[in-house]
Amino acid sequence: MKKICVFAGSNVGTSPEYEQKAEELGQLLVSNNIELIYGGSKIGLMGRVADTVLAAGGRAVGVMPRNLFRGEMVHPNLTELHEVDGMHERKALMSELSDGYIALPGGLGTYEELFEVLSWSQLGIHKKPVGVLNVQGFYQPMADMLERTVEAGFMQRSNLGLVLVEAAPQELLRQMLSYTPPVQTNKWNELK
Repeated sequence: MKKICVFAGSNVGTSPEYEQKAEELGQLLVSNNIELIYGGSKIGLMGRVADTVLAAGGRAVGVMPRNLFRGEMVHPNLTELHEVDGMHERKALMSELSDGYIALPGGLGTYEELFEVLSWSQLGIHKKPVGVLNVQGFYQPMADMLERTVEAGFMQRSNLGLVLVEAAPQELLRQMLSYTPPVQTNKWNELK
C-alpha cells in the first residue's frame, strides 16, 4: 500500500485527542512510506494530518474543487495539488489515486465520503481497505447502526467486513496492510 486517502473533518473538534490521533496517523503514514491523498485543506483535522506528513518529509497530495472553497483554505505547501471541477470529480480522483481509505472524525462531508467508498466496495467497484479511526468511540454509533442494518435485513453480514474500526492508528494501519476483502454474497435477498 503506497497511498492512502484520508477523509477528515474541516474542523478540529472539541477534544484535543482528535488532533493528537490525526497527527499520529500522519507520522505513521510517513514512517511506513505511505503518501497522503486528501481534500487539500490547511484547516481542521485535514490540515493537521497534512502538516504532520509534510513536516516529517512525507508526500501530501490534495484534491480540491476550483472556486468551491475560499483560496485561503488550500494548503500552501502540498507536494501536489489537483484542482478539479466539482465534488464528484474530486472524490473520483482521490479514489483513483489511492490504495485504501481512512476516515478520521468529521462531519457530513466525511460521512458522505466514507459511505460512498463503502457502497462502492459492497458493489465490487473496488476491493481496497476502508478503515475508520474510532477516536474516543466517535464511530461506535456507526458500527452499531451497521450491525442494526444487518439485523433488519438491509445488508448482508459479510458486508460488516468491508470496514475496519479501530481506535489506535497503528493497529488500524496494520489491519489495512493485511486486508483481504470479505467474500461477497448476493446483495439482494429477493434474488437468492
